[in-house]
Order: sequence, then C-alpha cells, then structure tokens
Amino acid sequence: MGAGIAQVSLVAGLKVTLVDVAAEVVAKGRAKIEGGLGKLVEKGKLDEAKRKGALERLFTASAILDVKNVDVGIEAVSENEELKKKIFKDLDAVVRPGGVLATNTSSIPITRIAATTRRPDAVIGMHFMNPVPVMTLVEIIRGAATSDATYAATRALAEKMGKTTVVSKDFPGFIVNRILIPMLNEACFALAEGLASAEDIDTAMKLGTNVPMGPLALADFIGLDTVLSIAQVLHAGLGESKYRPSPLLRQYVEAGWLGKKSGRGFFKY
Repeated sequence: MGAGIAQVSLVAGLKVTLVDVAAEVVAKGRAKIEGGLGKLVEKGKLDEAKRKGALERLFTASAILDVKNVDVGIEAVSENEELKKKIFKDLDAVVRPGGVLATNTSSIPITRIAATTRRPDAVIGMHFMNPVPVMTLVEIIRGAATSDATYAATRALAEKMGKTTVVSKDFPGFIVNRILIPMLNEACFALAEGLASAEDIDTAMKLGTNVPMGPLALADFIGLDTVLSIAQVLHAGLGESKYRPSPLLRQYVEAGWLGKKSGRGFFKY
C-alpha cells in the first residue's frame, strides 16, 4: 500500500520519501514503484521524461526521524493499533507545523490514533483502496478533533492524486469495510456450513452481483489476517453478534493460510 501511495504521489508531481525500518522492504517498494511507472509508460499514460522526473523525486529512509519538515506524513503499516500510535509519535516530530498526519488505516478509530500526538487537529484518516494506482476511491475520515483545514488539505491532496473522495464519520470500519467485511465474513460462514464450495460461492457472487472478484478470492487478496483483524475491530467496536469473525477465518489465520501472500488461503496460489 505504501508503495502504491508513493507512486500516485510521484505521478501527481510530488516529492516523496518512502520509509521503512527494513532495508529490503524499502528496496522492494522502490522496485514496485519503478515497475509501476514503467507500465504506465508502456500503456502511454506517462511519458519517459515524466517517469524519470518522478524517480528523481523519490527518496528513501530507514527511520521516520531521518525525514524533516514534510508537508504530509501518510502511515500505511498493517492494522496494528499500537504500532500505528508509535509511528504517529514520530510523525508528530517530522511533519511541519500546519501539515497533515494521515493514516491509511481501514478500521482503527482516528480519534484514538490522534490522541497520541500533540496536535490531534492535524490527524485524519486517508484510506486508499488496493491496488492504489488502479482504484480511484479514497475514504477520508475525520476524528473528533480533526480541523476543517486538515480536511481541506487532505481532500485537495487526494484530488491532486486523481482520486475521488468520500467522507466518513469515525466509526469502526468506516464506509467500505463496514459493509465489505461482513460480506466476506458471511462467505466464510457459508463455506464452513457447507452451503457450497469456495469456487461456487465466488462464481455465484461474481455472476449474480456483477462484481469482478468473488468474496473468498477477495479475502485472499486482502490477506486473511487483515480481514480477521478488521472483523475483530468491527465486533469489538460495534458490539453486535453479526460482526463476529467466522471460526473458519480464524482457523485459517492460525494455520498461516493468509491468502495470496502466503500461497494458500481459500484458494491455492
């Protein structure tokens, strides 16, 4: 996700620093960006001069505190609240006064993340869809303290990236995952109950509702650990039994069958 966000930022003409504590992750992210920009050139959506210019504006670092006085910091780590809070303490130190501290979280309350900083009014949710260069939506989530200026700057940034924005209140799951994750979770229940095979469940949903990907394949693509994490946030935050994670989903995660990234989930890859 971080590499995708960096790519659309570079294409929009922005200067970007990609940060991760693991050097191999930074290298992989840079390679992914280079490949993505190359594909845009091949498709005629970007000329060679702009590709080179984009790469000249791409920098890397191994620590957030190595980056100074940036306009916007966008955090895009996994759905781990404590990790996100730690990162936001560092972002608080490197984003310039009047800048924006954004999180790409898909489910964790913005207000709780913002409370770890000295300027909760500058913290906002900027939830990109995966894959970022392809999907046009960005959910913007305002925390309890998010200022109008922070919202306006975030919306302008998303639009500069060529995205369409929607605004959600700071409730668990926001808009997309509040509706999507229960559907994926229900597909897990249906599979566990023997309603149909994984293949037939996905075929039925693709052809019956005209979605490009069935729910179980989509869960595999997202990562079953991420789906489970979001389902747990929904269940804990909203307190209703209809959000209870499927035991089958939990079992697959415990087995290490996390979907496409591990080679096995509801399908094999």
